[in-house]
Amino acid sequence: MANTTHDTGHAEAAGGMPQLDPAAFGTQIFWLVVTLVVIYFVLTKIALPRIEAVLAERQSTITNDIAAAEELKQKAIEAEDAYNQALADARAKANEIVAEAKAEIQADVDAAAAKADAEIAAKAAESEAAIAEIREGAVESVKAVAKDATKEIVAALGGKADAKAITAAINARMKG
Repeated sequence: MANTTHDTGHAEAAGGMPQLDPAAFGTQIFWLVVTLVVIYFVLTKIALPRIEAVLAERQSTITNDIAAAEELKQKAIEAEDAYNQALADARAKANEIVAEAKAEIQADVDAAAAKADAEIAAKAAESEAAIAEIREGAVESVKAVAKDATKEIVAALGGKADAKAITAAINARMKG
């Protein structure tokens, strides 16, 4: 015990901390080495393998994610190509439908125009026939009126006219 008080007294006499006493350096170095060896083994056997496993898992996750992203990118490119092809096909089909519709409409228009032309031609022929009838009737009416007027005029002048002579004179005059 005297030794312990002597050590404590010596440290106090030195006016410093007991850890800085050169007499205690041997045990302090021993425990420092033991502690560093224990920390080294704990780090190399427990902590570092776990950290290494986590890093490896992260790297494999990153690699898998990059591969999946590349695969999805390729699928997106294929989907875009399929979409563009479908769009082009749809446009071509739409153009075909428009062309067919135009052809059908044009055929209907042509048929309607031909029918209208035929109806117009028939009505024109009917009209010309009616006009010819009216002309014929008008000529006959004019002849009849001319005969009656001629008979009346000749009778008013005091003469007597033969119906055949009046008809011949009117026909000659109407011909030119």
